[in-house]
Amino acid sequence: MGSFLRRLKLNVSGSPLAHVASLLVLAVSLVFEAANTVHVGQDAAFIAFIPAIIVIAYLEGRLLAIAATLLMAAAGLWERRVLNSQISAEDWTRAIFLLVSGGLIAFVFHRLRQDLREALEVAEARLAAIDAAEGRYRWAFERAALGFANANRSGELLQSNRRLFEMTGYGEEELAQLELEALVLPDDRDAVRDLLKDLSNGAASSAADVRLLRKDGKAFWARLALSSSRPDEVSTESVFVVIDDISERRAAREALRAQKEWLDLALSAGRLGTWRIDLKEGTVTGSDKFWDILGLPPTRVRPLEELSTVIHPADWLKLAASAKPSSGVNYDIEIRVRRTDGHVRWIALRGRQEKHGDRPLRIGVAADLTERRQTTLLRAAVKKRERIMREERHRFSNLFPVITALVKMINVPENDVAKYKEMLIDRIRTLEATHMLLSGHSNISGLLHELVAQELQPFKETRDITISGPSVLVPGGAAESFAMILHELTTNSVKHGALGDSQGRVEVKWQFAPAGAGDDLVFDWVESGRRKNAKVVRHGFGSMIIGVDGTPLVGHSPKLEISEHGLRYSLRLSRKEIEL
Repeated sequence: MGSFLRRLKLNVSGSPLAHVASLLVLAVSLVFEAANTVHVGQDAAFIAFIPAIIVIAYLEGRLLAIAATLLMAAAGLWERRVLNSQISAEDWTRAIFLLVSGGLIAFVFHRLRQDLREALEVAEARLAAIDAAEGRYRWAFERAALGFANANRSGELLQSNRRLFEMTGYGEEELAQLELEALVLPDDRDAVRDLLKDLSNGAASSAADVRLLRKDGKAFWARLALSSSRPDEVSTESVFVVIDDISERRAAREALRAQKEWLDLALSAGRLGTWRIDLKEGTVTGSDKFWDILGLPPTRVRPLEELSTVIHPADWLKLAASAKPSSGVNYDIEIRVRRTDGHVRWIALRGRQEKHGDRPLRIGVAADLTERRQTTLLRAAVKKRERIMREERHRFSNLFPVITALVKMINVPENDVAKYKEMLIDRIRTLEATHMLLSGHSNISGLLHELVAQELQPFKETRDITISGPSVLVPGGAAESFAMILHELTTNSVKHGALGDSQGRVEVKWQFAPAGAGDDLVFDWVESGRRKNAKVVRHGFGSMIIGVDGTPLVGHSPKLEISEHGLRYSLRLSRKEIEL
C-alpha cells in the first residue's frame, strides 16, 4: 500500500514520459489548428486548443499549461495574419477567450493537484504510523514475557510467539499443527472447552488455571486467558490466547497455605487468636479463636466500640486508647472480659504497630490468661499460707522460752503460792495479747509507742526498760510486720540478752533523721548487759524477719551490732510506711 501511494505521488508530480506526451499533444494541436484554419475557416479557430490545454494541464501543471495556452493563442493569431493579412476583432476575442479558459483550466488542475498531493501525504503519514504501530506490536508479541498466540474458534493455533515456544518446548511449525487442547493435561481440558464456550456465549474474555504439557511430557501450571476478536474486515472470528507460567507462584501459594495451616494449628494448640485494629477506621478484625476468647460470635470485622459491651469498664479505656496512633512500636496490655455466663476472663493482647500504605494498624495475638492467672494466685496463696505456717511455728517455738523466762523472773512473794499464781497468770495474759496481735492480719494499726509497750509489758516490772520517741502511727500491714520484728527482738533478748539477765537494761527509742539525712524515722533497740554466746549469730527465720540476711519485713537499712556487753539494732522507716 505504501509503495502504491509513493508511485501515485510520483505520477501526479510528472515524469519524462508525461513531458513527451505533452509536447506531442501541443504539436498535434498546432497542426490541427493550422489545418482547420485553411480548410474549414477561421470560425473554428482557437476552440480546438481547449482539449489540448486540459491534457497539458493534467500532465504538466499550471505553468506549462499557461505557457502552452499563450503559444496556442499566438500561433492562432499568426495563422490569421498570414492567411488574411490582418487580424479581425473576432480573432482577438477568440484569442482572449482561449487565454482566459486556459488560465482557468490550469488553475483548476493546479488546485486539484495540490489537494491530491496533500491527501496523499496525509494518507502516507497515517500509513507510516500504522506500520510503526504494527512493528511495535510485532516486536512486543515476539519478545513478550508471556506466551501469546492467535487461534481460531476451533482452538487451532495459527501464530505463536517465542516465549510460547520456550514454555512448551515445541518449534514454530510443530506448534502450528496442534490444537490448544493438545497442550493441556487431559484432566484440565474441560476447563479449556468451558473457556471457548464462554466466548461463544458473548463473553469478551475468560481465564482459568490449567496444567500444560511440555513436549518432553512434563506438566506445569499456567494461567490461560482467552479473549475474543471480531475485526470488521473479516468474517471469521479469531481468539487471542495469553499463557502465563504460574508454577513458581502456585508453589509459593501452596507453601504459604501450608504455613498458614501450621500457624493456625500452633495458635489453636496454644489457644491463641490473631487480631488487627485499623486505627484509621476504628475497626477490629480477628480469627475465629479471637472472637471465641472474647465470648463473641465469629465475624470478619467489628467496630471497636462494639467490644465495650464485653470488656470490663475499668479496662475499656486501655483498649479504647488502642484506636489512637502512638510512637511505641510494641503493644502489650491485659484486659478483663465479662462472658455471657457471668464469668470474668483475663485476656492479654500483645502485638506491634505497623503501617500499610497510609493506614496505621496494630496487629498481634490474644491469649486467655485466666487459668494461668488463677494458678499464679493459687500459688501465691499457698506460699502465703506456708509463710504464715512458718511464722506460727517460729512464734510458738519462741513462746515456750519466753514463758520459762517469765516463770524464772517472778519470785514467790513470802511463799504465797496464790499470789505467785496470780502474778504468773497476769504475765501470761500480757504475752497472750501480744501473740493475738501478731496472729492478726493486715487490718491492724496503732501507735508505735503502744506496739513497743505491749510487746515489752511482761518484763517491765522485773527489768530496766526505757521507751521514748515521738507519736507515730504505723498503719495496716506495716504494723503487723513491725510487731513481728519487735517480737523477734524481744524473744532474742530473753534467750540471749538483757531480758534474760536480771542486771540487763533495754532502751527503745525512735526519732526522725536530722536535716539532710532524709525524712526517714530511725528506730533503735539498745540492750546493755552480759550476753550469752555473744559471738554466735544464727541465720534462721528470725534473722530473715529483722533483715540480717537481707531485707527486713518492713523498713530498710537494718544494722545489727552484737558484743559481750550488749546489742544494738537500728532500722529506718520511710514516710510512706508511717503517719504522723
